[in-house]
Amino acid sequence: MIRLTHEGHTSERLESDVHILSQVNQSGFMRDQLVLVNENDEMVGVGEKLLVHRKGLLHRAFSIFVLNSHGELLLQRRALTKYHSAGLWSNTCCGHPRPGEQIKIAAKQRLKTEMGLDCQLKEIGSFIYCADVGANLIEYELDHLLIGYSELDPILNLHEAIDWKRSSFKALTEELSQHPDTFTFWLKVILNTQLHKFPISSGSQFATT
Repeated sequence: MIRLTHEGHTSERLESDVHILSQVNQSGFMRDQLVLVNENDEMVGVGEKLLVHRKGLLHRAFSIFVLNSHGELLLQRRALTKYHSAGLWSNTCCGHPRPGEQIKIAAKQRLKTEMGLDCQLKEIGSFIYCADVGANLIEYELDHLLIGYSELDPILNLHEAIDWKRSSFKALTEELSQHPDTFTFWLKVILNTQLHKFPISSGSQFATT
């Protein structure tokens, strides 16, 4: 299942989040909670991370793509200890905002934690996908796409990522077609259906403000 979602609606999304958060306990347990949403990205509740994936509940997520001035994408290989999609190559960084967190702030924090990078991020769209990722887990995400720019090499958090490389989108697409089982499902979906949203221009930088 792959669906495109409406762009924008940030104020409506925040108002919905505030309404739901006012009805739930905002104590320390929130750190392991994901934001459950409807197809309009309106918050409908919270759920424990592993349980959400076992039940296949729609939740808010983000995927980060960091490029250099040559238009090459920074990829990471997920740690072998990840609870799903372990050892697979994926985009620069992924994660889930916690209840009450803004997407860009959560994304910047996750990028720093996993890859040791700090750069400005720009949201370019979102979409919905659903996939069986093994181990009786289902990823059903409303995934926000963010791009950033950096020439720096990452400093890996080995609990999260065990390798990295850069690749042009052309070379990456070719590698994906030859070795699809070495990449995460969501990266394949994004490259196949969302690439038109990326302001990619080989040899030049792009604005992130």
